[in-house]
Amino acid sequence: MSGSVNPVAGTGFARGAGVYATSRPGYPAAVGDWLHDRLGVGAGSVVAEVGAGTGKFTALLAAIGAEVVAIDPVAEMLRELHVALPAVRTIVAPADRLPLGDASVDAVVCATAFHWFATAGVVTEFHRVLRPGGTLGLIWNVRDTSVPWVAELSAITNRHQDDAPRESEAAWRAPFPAPGFTPLHETRLRYEHRGTPEDVIVGRTLSTSFIAALPESTKAEVVAEVRDLIARTPNLAERDEVVFPYLTTAYDCRRLD
Repeated sequence: MSGSVNPVAGTGFARGAGVYATSRPGYPAAVGDWLHDRLGVGAGSVVAEVGAGTGKFTALLAAIGAEVVAIDPVAEMLRELHVALPAVRTIVAPADRLPLGDASVDAVVCATAFHWFATAGVVTEFHRVLRPGGTLGLIWNVRDTSVPWVAELSAITNRHQDDAPRESEAAWRAPFPAPGFTPLHETRLRYEHRGTPEDVIVGRTLSTSFIAALPESTKAEVVAEVRDLIARTPNLAERDEVVFPYLTTAYDCRRLD
C-alpha cells in the first residue's frame, strides 16, 4: 500500500471490505442519465474508475457497456469487486500515480471516493490520462440528516471520525476550479437504500472506514448504540425492511482541448 494512501482508509477499508460490499448503498437509477448526458459515457467508452472499492458504481458502468479500468489502493476491496465483476480489469494503485497512458481514457469517475485523495496533484493526474474533451465525474451518496434518526445515527458515528476526510465537509473542493478543466457542474438526486436494519443501518455503520478501523471493543460499543437507536425508533424497530434516505450529489467537468 502506497504512502500516499490515507492510513484510515487503508486500514478501515481493508478490514471492512466484506461488509462494505454487502451493506453500502447503490446509486439512483437516474445516474444513468448523468453518465450519458453529462459525462458522455456509453457503450465502448473507456472509463477509469478511481477509488472503485468493491464495485458499487463499477457495476453501473459495466451495465451500460463501458470498458472499465477499476483502480483502488486497497487490494482487499478490489478482491470483492473481482468476485462480483470478474470481467472488469482491476489495478491496485493510488490516485496520484495512475498506471495509465497519457490521453488514454474518455472519462475518470470517482464514486464516494474523491474526498480521500482530493489534491491538485491528483486532479493534474486525471488531466494527464483524460483525452482532450474527456470528462471527470465525482459522485457521492450523502445521508439525509433532515430525517431525525439519520441525524442521530450520524452523531453516533461522527464522534469517532477524528481527521478522516468526508464529502460533507467539502474540503474536497479545494483543487477546483482546476487548470485545464471547465468549471464543476452539480447535479442532485435522491436515493433510498432498502433492506434489513442489520444490513442498511448496522452494516452501513461498520463499513465506515474510521469505524472499521476502531478496536473491537469500541466497535462493539458503537454497534450497541446503533441497535438501541433502531429499537427505540418506531419506523425502524422490528421491521424486516427499512428505508435509509440519501441525497446523491454528482459533479462533472471537462478537460479542455
